[in-house]
Amino acid sequence: MLYFLGQLGDALAAFNVFRYITFRTAGAVVTALFFVFLFGPGMISLLRLKQGRGQPIREDGPASHLITKKGKPTMGGLMILSGALVSILLWSDLTNVYVWAVLLVTTGFGLVGFWDDYLKVKYQSHKGFGGKQRLIIEAAIAVVACVMIASQTQAPFSTSLLFPFIKGLALDMGIFYFAFGAFVIVGASNSVNLTDGLDGLAIVPVMIAGASFGLIAYLVGNQNFADYLFINFVPGTGELAVVCGALIGAGLGFLWFNAPPAQIIMGDTGSLSLGGALGAIAVATKHEIVLAIIGGLFVLEAVSVIVQVTSFKLTGKRVFRMAPIHHHFEHLGWTESQVVIRFWIIAIVLALIGLSSLKLR
Repeated sequence: MLYFLGQLGDALAAFNVFRYITFRTAGAVVTALFFVFLFGPGMISLLRLKQGRGQPIREDGPASHLITKKGKPTMGGLMILSGALVSILLWSDLTNVYVWAVLLVTTGFGLVGFWDDYLKVKYQSHKGFGGKQRLIIEAAIAVVACVMIASQTQAPFSTSLLFPFIKGLALDMGIFYFAFGAFVIVGASNSVNLTDGLDGLAIVPVMIAGASFGLIAYLVGNQNFADYLFINFVPGTGELAVVCGALIGAGLGFLWFNAPPAQIIMGDTGSLSLGGALGAIAVATKHEIVLAIIGGLFVLEAVSVIVQVTSFKLTGKRVFRMAPIHHHFEHLGWTESQVVIRFWIIAIVLALIGLSSLKLR
Protein backbone atom coordinates (compact mmCIF):
# COMPACT_ATOMS: atom_id res chain seq x y z
CA MET A 1 0.00 0.00 0.00
CA LEU A 2 2.72 2.48 1.00
CA TYR A 3 4.66 1.37 -2.07
CA PHE A 4 2.37 3.52 -4.21
CA LEU A 5 3.55 6.62 -2.37
CA GLY A 6 6.74 6.18 -4.36
CA GLN A 7 4.80 7.29 -7.45
CA LEU A 8 4.64 10.72 -5.87
CA GLY A 9 8.43 10.88 -5.93
CA ASP A 10 8.44 12.79 -9.20
CA ALA A 11 6.54 15.59 -7.50
CA LEU A 12 8.15 15.39 -4.07
CA ALA A 13 11.58 13.77 -3.75
CA ALA A 14 10.96 12.65 -0.16
CA PHE A 15 8.50 10.01 -1.41
CA ASN A 16 11.19 8.33 -3.52
CA VAL A 17 12.24 6.34 -0.46
CA PHE A 18 9.08 4.23 -0.76
CA ARG A 19 10.38 2.85 -4.07
CA TYR A 20 13.35 1.23 -2.39
CA ILE A 21 12.97 -2.41 -1.37
CA THR A 22 15.54 -1.99 1.39
CA PHE A 23 13.57 0.82 3.04
CA ARG A 24 10.27 -1.03 2.80
CA THR A 25 11.85 -4.23 4.13
CA ALA A 26 13.06 -2.33 7.20
CA GLY A 27 9.61 -0.80 7.56
CA ALA A 28 8.01 -4.24 7.33
CA VAL A 29 10.27 -5.58 10.11
CA VAL A 30 9.46 -2.71 12.47
CA THR A 31 5.73 -2.69 11.70
CA ALA A 32 5.29 -6.43 12.27
CA LEU A 33 7.41 -6.33 15.41
CA PHE A 34 5.43 -3.53 17.06
CA PHE A 35 2.10 -4.99 15.95
CA VAL A 36 2.87 -8.23 17.81
CA PHE A 37 4.22 -6.29 20.81
CA LEU A 38 1.05 -4.20 20.93
CA PHE A 39 -1.57 -6.90 20.47
CA GLY A 40 0.33 -9.96 21.67
CA PRO A 41 -0.56 -9.78 25.38
CA GLY A 42 -4.26 -9.38 24.63
CA MET A 43 -4.20 -12.32 22.20
CA ILE A 44 -2.45 -14.51 24.76
CA SER A 45 -5.03 -13.65 27.41
CA LEU A 46 -7.89 -14.34 25.01
CA LEU A 47 -6.45 -17.68 23.86
CA ARG A 48 -5.79 -18.73 27.45
CA LEU A 49 -9.40 -17.92 28.34
CA LYS A 50 -10.87 -19.73 25.33
CA GLN A 51 -8.65 -22.82 25.45
CA GLY A 52 -8.84 -23.69 29.13
CA ARG A 53 -6.40 -26.60 29.46
CA GLY A 54 -4.38 -25.39 26.48
CA GLN A 55 -2.06 -27.49 24.34
CA PRO A 56 -2.27 -31.24 25.11
CA ILE A 57 1.12 -32.62 26.19
CA ARG A 58 2.45 -35.97 24.96
CA GLU A 59 2.59 -38.44 27.84
CA ASP A 60 5.42 -40.37 26.14
CA GLY A 61 7.57 -37.25 25.95
CA PRO A 62 10.12 -35.95 28.44
CA ALA A 63 8.63 -36.00 31.93
CA SER A 64 9.54 -32.35 32.52
CA HIS A 65 7.12 -31.27 29.78
CA LEU A 66 4.14 -32.49 31.79
CA ILE A 67 5.07 -29.87 34.39
CA THR A 68 6.63 -26.98 32.46
CA LYS A 69 4.30 -26.92 29.44
CA LYS A 70 0.99 -28.03 30.87
CA GLY A 71 -1.85 -25.53 30.45
CA LYS A 72 -0.03 -23.19 28.06
CA PRO A 73 -2.21 -21.82 25.27
CA THR A 74 -1.41 -22.73 21.68
CA MET A 75 -2.23 -21.06 18.32
CA GLY A 76 0.50 -18.50 18.92
CA GLY A 77 0.90 -18.52 15.16
CA LEU A 78 -2.08 -16.19 15.04
CA MET A 79 0.15 -13.50 16.52
CA ILE A 80 2.79 -14.09 13.86
CA LEU A 81 0.33 -14.29 10.98
CA SER A 82 -1.63 -11.19 11.96
CA GLY A 83 1.51 -9.08 12.40
CA ALA A 84 3.11 -10.37 9.20
CA LEU A 85 0.00 -9.98 7.06
CA VAL A 86 -0.67 -6.42 8.20
CA SER A 87 2.96 -5.51 7.52
CA ILE A 88 3.05 -7.22 4.10
CA LEU A 89 -0.16 -5.54 2.95
CA LEU A 90 1.14 -2.19 4.18
CA TRP A 91 4.68 -2.24 2.76
CA SER A 92 4.80 -4.55 -0.28
CA ASP A 93 3.92 -3.95 -3.91
CA LEU A 94 0.46 -5.54 -4.11
CA THR A 95 0.64 -5.78 -7.91
CA ASN A 96 3.43 -8.36 -7.57
CA VAL A 97 2.18 -11.93 -8.24
CA TYR A 98 5.04 -13.47 -6.27
CA VAL A 99 3.82 -11.69 -3.15
CA TRP A 100 0.30 -13.04 -3.63
CA ALA A 101 1.58 -16.57 -4.26
CA VAL A 102 3.47 -16.52 -0.95
CA LEU A 103 0.47 -14.97 0.81
CA LEU A 104 -1.75 -17.75 -0.58
CA VAL A 105 0.51 -20.42 0.88
CA THR A 106 1.03 -18.58 4.18
CA THR A 107 -2.66 -17.94 4.88
CA GLY A 108 -3.86 -21.24 3.41
CA PHE A 109 -1.46 -23.33 5.45
CA GLY A 110 -2.17 -21.13 8.46
CA LEU A 111 -5.89 -21.95 8.21
CA VAL A 112 -5.09 -25.67 7.97
CA GLY A 113 -2.89 -25.37 11.04
CA PHE A 114 -5.53 -23.38 12.90
CA TRP A 115 -8.11 -26.11 12.32
CA ASP A 116 -5.62 -28.74 13.46
CA ASP A 117 -4.86 -26.78 16.64
CA TYR A 118 -8.55 -26.23 17.28
CA LEU A 119 -9.32 -29.94 17.11
CA LYS A 120 -6.41 -30.80 19.38
CA VAL A 121 -7.49 -28.31 22.02
CA LYS A 122 -11.18 -29.14 21.75
CA TYR A 123 -10.71 -32.88 22.15
CA GLN A 124 -7.44 -32.72 24.13
CA SER A 125 -5.90 -35.11 21.62
CA HIS A 126 -2.75 -35.16 19.49
CA LYS A 127 -4.59 -36.50 16.45
CA GLY A 128 -6.09 -33.22 15.26
CA PHE A 129 -6.77 -32.94 11.54
CA GLY A 130 -6.44 -36.19 9.56
CA GLY A 131 -2.91 -36.47 8.15
CA LYS A 132 -3.92 -37.50 4.63
CA GLN A 133 -6.62 -34.83 4.40
CA ARG A 134 -4.21 -32.18 5.60
CA LEU A 135 -1.55 -33.16 3.06
CA ILE A 136 -4.07 -33.17 0.20
CA ILE A 137 -5.25 -29.65 1.05
CA GLU A 138 -1.67 -28.40 1.47
CA ALA A 139 -0.63 -29.98 -1.84
CA ALA A 140 -3.55 -28.35 -3.66
CA ILE A 141 -2.67 -24.91 -2.28
CA ALA A 142 1.01 -25.44 -3.12
CA VAL A 143 0.29 -26.47 -6.72
CA VAL A 144 -1.82 -23.34 -7.29
CA ALA A 145 1.00 -21.22 -5.85
CA CYS A 146 3.55 -22.94 -8.12
CA VAL A 147 1.39 -22.25 -11.17
CA MET A 148 1.17 -18.58 -10.15
CA ILE A 149 4.93 -18.42 -9.71
CA ALA A 150 5.70 -20.19 -13.00
CA SER A 151 3.36 -17.84 -14.87
CA GLN A 152 5.57 -14.91 -13.84
CA THR A 153 8.98 -16.54 -14.26
CA GLN A 154 10.77 -16.07 -17.55
CA ALA A 155 11.37 -19.07 -19.81
CA PRO A 156 13.30 -21.34 -19.85
CA PHE A 157 13.61 -21.27 -16.06
CA SER A 158 9.90 -21.22 -15.19
CA THR A 159 9.83 -25.01 -14.86
CA SER A 160 13.55 -25.63 -14.27
CA LEU A 161 15.45 -26.80 -11.22
CA LEU A 162 18.67 -24.82 -10.74
CA PHE A 163 21.68 -26.25 -8.94
CA PRO A 164 23.75 -24.26 -6.44
CA PHE A 165 27.55 -23.96 -6.62
CA ILE A 166 27.46 -24.76 -10.39
CA LYS A 167 27.06 -21.88 -12.82
CA GLY A 168 24.29 -22.28 -15.39
CA LEU A 169 23.36 -25.88 -14.55
CA ALA A 170 19.59 -26.33 -14.84
CA LEU A 171 17.21 -29.22 -15.31
CA ASP A 172 13.95 -28.48 -17.13
CA MET A 173 11.34 -30.66 -15.41
CA GLY A 174 8.43 -29.55 -17.54
CA ILE A 175 5.02 -30.20 -16.00
CA PHE A 176 6.62 -32.31 -13.29
CA TYR A 177 8.09 -29.14 -11.82
CA PHE A 178 4.72 -28.26 -10.32
CA ALA A 179 4.68 -31.52 -8.36
CA PHE A 180 8.28 -30.90 -7.31
CA GLY A 181 7.56 -27.32 -6.24
CA ALA A 182 4.52 -28.46 -4.26
CA PHE A 183 6.68 -31.11 -2.58
CA VAL A 184 9.20 -28.45 -1.56
CA ILE A 185 6.50 -26.21 -0.09
CA VAL A 186 4.62 -28.97 1.73
CA GLY A 187 7.86 -30.58 2.89
CA ALA A 188 9.20 -27.30 4.28
CA SER A 189 5.90 -26.64 6.04
CA ASN A 190 5.73 -29.98 7.80
CA SER A 191 9.46 -30.00 8.61
CA VAL A 192 9.09 -26.73 10.52
CA ASN A 193 6.02 -28.21 12.17
CA LEU A 194 8.07 -31.15 13.46
CA THR A 195 10.76 -28.79 14.75
CA ASP A 196 8.28 -26.83 16.86
CA GLY A 197 8.58 -28.89 20.04
CA LEU A 198 10.51 -26.72 22.49
CA ASP A 199 10.26 -23.08 23.58
CA GLY A 200 11.90 -20.92 20.91
CA LEU A 201 13.29 -23.89 18.99
CA ALA A 202 11.46 -23.32 15.69
CA ILE A 203 10.99 -19.56 15.50
CA VAL A 204 14.67 -18.55 15.58
CA PRO A 205 15.77 -20.95 12.78
CA VAL A 206 12.74 -19.74 10.80
CA MET A 207 13.93 -16.15 11.21
CA ILE A 208 17.47 -17.15 10.23
CA ALA A 209 16.15 -18.85 7.11
CA GLY A 210 13.85 -15.87 6.47
CA ALA A 211 16.75 -13.43 6.67
CA SER A 212 18.82 -15.61 4.35
CA PHE A 213 16.06 -15.83 1.76
CA GLY A 214 15.32 -12.14 2.12
CA LEU A 215 18.90 -11.52 0.97
CA ILE A 216 18.61 -14.14 -1.77
CA ALA A 217 15.33 -12.65 -3.03
CA TYR A 218 16.83 -9.16 -3.12
CA LEU A 219 19.91 -10.32 -5.07
CA VAL A 220 18.01 -12.60 -7.45
CA GLY A 221 15.54 -9.81 -8.20
CA ASN A 222 18.28 -7.27 -8.97
CA GLN A 223 19.87 -7.75 -12.39
CA ASN A 224 23.14 -6.01 -11.48
CA PHE A 225 23.74 -8.19 -8.43
CA ALA A 226 22.53 -11.31 -10.25
CA ASP A 227 24.96 -10.74 -13.12
CA TYR A 228 27.83 -10.04 -10.71
CA LEU A 229 27.19 -13.21 -8.70
CA PHE A 230 26.44 -15.33 -11.79
CA ILE A 231 23.03 -16.28 -10.46
CA ASN A 232 19.85 -16.34 -12.51
CA PHE A 233 17.94 -13.07 -12.59
CA VAL A 234 14.26 -13.52 -11.71
CA PRO A 235 12.50 -10.15 -12.18
CA GLY A 236 10.04 -9.26 -9.44
CA THR A 237 11.33 -11.61 -6.75
CA GLY A 238 13.14 -8.78 -5.00
CA GLU A 239 9.77 -7.80 -3.55
CA LEU A 240 9.83 -11.01 -1.51
CA ALA A 241 12.53 -9.41 0.65
CA VAL A 242 9.74 -7.25 2.08
CA VAL A 243 7.72 -10.39 2.83
CA CYS A 244 10.72 -11.93 4.58
CA GLY A 245 11.15 -8.75 6.58
CA ALA A 246 7.56 -8.95 7.79
CA LEU A 247 8.03 -12.58 8.81
CA ILE A 248 11.21 -11.72 10.70
CA GLY A 249 9.59 -8.80 12.52
CA ALA A 250 6.56 -10.86 13.52
CA GLY A 251 8.87 -13.69 14.56
CA LEU A 252 10.91 -11.39 16.77
CA GLY A 253 7.74 -10.12 18.43
CA PHE A 254 6.53 -13.67 18.99
CA LEU A 255 9.90 -14.73 20.42
CA TRP A 256 9.45 -12.13 23.14
CA PHE A 257 6.52 -14.19 24.44
CA ASN A 258 7.82 -17.61 23.32
CA ALA A 259 11.26 -17.34 24.95
CA PRO A 260 11.74 -19.93 27.74
CA PRO A 261 9.62 -20.29 29.76
CA ALA A 262 7.11 -19.60 26.97
CA GLN A 263 3.84 -17.80 27.64
CA ILE A 264 2.34 -19.28 24.48
CA ILE A 265 3.07 -22.09 22.02
CA MET A 266 3.32 -21.47 18.28
CA GLY A 267 1.18 -24.45 17.31
CA ASP A 268 0.48 -25.74 13.82
CA THR A 269 -1.08 -22.36 12.98
CA GLY A 270 2.36 -20.82 12.97
CA SER A 271 4.69 -23.66 12.05
CA LEU A 272 2.77 -24.81 8.96
CA SER A 273 2.31 -21.28 7.63
CA LEU A 274 5.92 -20.18 8.24
CA GLY A 275 7.39 -23.34 6.74
CA GLY A 276 5.10 -23.03 3.75
CA ALA A 277 6.12 -19.41 3.26
CA LEU A 278 9.82 -20.35 3.23
CA GLY A 279 9.12 -23.10 0.72
CA ALA A 280 7.16 -20.78 -1.57
CA ILE A 281 9.90 -18.13 -1.45
CA ALA A 282 12.50 -20.79 -2.30
CA VAL A 283 10.44 -21.90 -5.31
CA ALA A 284 9.93 -18.32 -6.50
CA THR A 285 13.64 -17.48 -6.27
CA LYS A 286 14.64 -20.80 -7.88
CA HIS A 287 16.67 -21.79 -4.80
CA GLU A 288 14.84 -24.94 -3.76
CA ILE A 289 18.02 -26.95 -3.16
CA VAL A 290 19.53 -24.08 -1.17
CA LEU A 291 16.48 -24.23 1.10
CA ALA A 292 17.46 -27.80 1.99
CA ILE A 293 20.86 -26.44 3.09
CA ILE A 294 19.74 -23.28 4.90
CA GLY A 295 16.82 -25.16 6.42
CA GLY A 296 18.97 -28.22 7.10
CA LEU A 297 17.88 -28.25 10.73
CA PHE A 298 14.27 -28.72 9.64
CA VAL A 299 15.37 -31.46 7.24
CA LEU A 300 17.20 -33.21 10.09
CA GLU A 301 14.10 -33.13 12.27
CA ALA A 302 11.93 -34.56 9.48
CA VAL A 303 14.45 -37.26 8.55
CA SER A 304 14.73 -38.35 12.19
CA VAL A 305 10.99 -39.00 12.26
CA ILE A 306 11.07 -40.89 8.95
CA VAL A 307 14.00 -43.03 10.12
CA GLN A 308 12.34 -43.73 13.47
CA VAL A 309 9.01 -44.77 11.97
CA THR A 310 10.61 -46.85 9.19
CA SER A 311 12.96 -48.65 11.57
CA PHE A 312 10.18 -49.47 14.03
CA LYS A 313 7.88 -50.79 11.32
CA LEU A 314 10.58 -52.95 9.70
CA THR A 315 12.54 -54.17 12.73
CA GLY A 316 10.45 -53.27 15.78
CA LYS A 317 13.40 -51.23 17.08
CA ARG A 318 13.85 -47.49 17.46
CA VAL A 319 16.97 -45.67 16.27
CA PHE A 320 16.42 -42.69 18.55
CA ARG A 321 15.16 -42.61 22.11
CA MET A 322 12.42 -40.35 20.83
CA ALA A 323 11.65 -38.50 17.60
CA PRO A 324 11.81 -35.74 16.44
CA ILE A 325 15.50 -35.67 17.25
CA HIS A 326 15.38 -32.72 19.67
CA HIS A 327 13.53 -34.99 22.11
CA HIS A 328 16.26 -37.62 21.67
CA PHE A 329 18.81 -35.19 23.05
CA GLU A 330 16.51 -34.32 25.94
CA HIS A 331 16.41 -38.02 26.84
CA LEU A 332 20.22 -38.06 26.70
CA GLY A 333 20.26 -35.49 29.50
CA TRP A 334 20.52 -32.19 27.64
CA THR A 335 18.47 -29.43 29.21
CA GLU A 336 15.83 -27.74 27.07
CA SER A 337 17.89 -24.56 26.82
CA GLN A 338 20.97 -26.53 25.73
CA VAL A 339 19.03 -28.24 22.94
CA VAL A 340 17.46 -24.98 21.76
CA ILE A 341 20.63 -22.86 21.74
CA ARG A 342 22.79 -25.58 20.16
CA PHE A 343 20.20 -26.09 17.44
CA TRP A 344 20.19 -22.32 16.85
CA ILE A 345 23.96 -22.48 16.33
CA ILE A 346 23.52 -25.30 13.81
CA ALA A 347 20.90 -23.22 11.98
CA ILE A 348 23.31 -20.27 11.73
CA VAL A 349 26.13 -22.44 10.37
CA LEU A 350 23.84 -24.04 7.77
CA ALA A 351 22.56 -20.62 6.70
CA LEU A 352 26.14 -19.44 6.11
CA ILE A 353 26.87 -22.54 4.03
CA GLY A 354 23.71 -22.00 1.99
CA LEU A 355 24.50 -18.32 1.40
CA SER A 356 27.98 -19.23 0.20
CA SER A 357 26.31 -20.81 -2.84
CA LEU A 358 25.65 -17.27 -4.09
CA LYS A 359 29.33 -16.70 -4.75
CA LEU A 360 30.92 -20.13 -5.09
CA ARG A 361 30.10 -20.87 -8.72
